[in-house]
Amino acid sequence: MESGINLFRNLRINIFIYYFATVTGFLLLAYYFLNVLHVEDLYLFALVVVCVVILSGVFISKLAVDPLAEYVDDLQNLSKETLHELNLPISTITSTTQLLRKTTNDTKILKRIARIDTACQMLKERYNELDYLIKMQTNQALKEHFCVGELVQQRVAFLKKLYPQMSFNLSVNAMQIFGDKKGLSKVIDNIIDNGVKYSNTSKNINIEVKNNTITIKDYGLGMDEMELVRIFDKYYQSNKNMQGFGIGLNLVKRYCDKNNIELIFESTKNIGTTVELKFKEKQE
Repeated sequence: MESGINLFRNLRINIFIYYFATVTGFLLLAYYFLNVLHVEDLYLFALVVVCVVILSGVFISKLAVDPLAEYVDDLQNLSKETLHELNLPISTITSTTQLLRKTTNDTKILKRIARIDTACQMLKERYNELDYLIKMQTNQALKEHFCVGELVQQRVAFLKKLYPQMSFNLSVNAMQIFGDKKGLSKVIDNIIDNGVKYSNTSKNINIEVKNNTITIKDYGLGMDEMELVRIFDKYYQSNKNMQGFGIGLNLVKRYCDKNNIELIFESTKNIGTTVELKFKEKQE
């Protein structure tokens, strides 16, 4: 973090110095041409000015972009190396818990193994998210054919382990699409996670896949009109005491806008919130 701050500080200083030197040099050049050499050919003067401007633009763009490109490249390499290193411990934990489960019938030990499995699945989720972000940054193709109903069932099965106190009521119809599966997984997780966080005393969340639409409904705290206006603002949280950074719904909105999905929020204070994801494009 400190190195990034220093990089941008030095970059600003270098650009300012170069810009100041360039403007000063240009003024001196203009003075020399007009007052010392007494050049009257304005076309020649204009040609010299254009050449100086082009050269200055090239140098200042290299000065600004090259350090940033190198910094981003280093971050991407670090992310890829971290991703590679994460794979080994996750695989080791998974294989070890499978062996332990086969060698014991003790209920307490099996419960502990189940908790380890859940933690390992959470690590896998972070692994997948990091892999997804790297592919997005490198503009790799992320779209594939998949069944939305099956994806929703998979996400709910995972979230049940994190929130065993919640009751997820599923109604799923077949819906095949060609799209960004990992991105949609993150969207579903974010919406359901918000429903759980703001569930208050209610333990029910209804999830339906029907007519090219995913509907997620909770019966929690709900929101008023003023909160609904701001829910997509980055870092906004209607309740500051809740865990999180206030970026989840901003990510959801950006994903939906990018993938031609209509995002509809309906909420009433102390009654609950309904979220609809309507896929605008014709589905298979």
